[in-house]
Amino acid sequence: MSVKRFMNVHVRRAVTNGLCLRGVDVLTAQEDGTAEFEDDKLLDRATKLNRVLFSQDDDLLREANKRQQTGETVAGVIYAHQLNITLG
Repeated sequence: MSVKRFMNVHVRRAVTNGLCLRGVDVLTAQEDGTAEFEDDKLLDRATKLNRVLFSQDDDLLREANKRQQTGETVAGVIYAHQLNITLG
């Protein structure tokens, strides 16, 4: 079973397309109408949708870490640095 992903607006479309081609269930923030959400609201939305948030945003990691430290529920975060991610 594949983990459903919620793609942050910062993730390149080519990454999202590559995941889709591999059969991964992907929803983008743009498709969801949440592209302008702040990090805390985006994490809330991903959790409500029961999707792991895929992001390349360093600031979002701080918010996710804060939530982890305080025991707040988060569906999960996948982080890939913008300069270190490759396609293929």
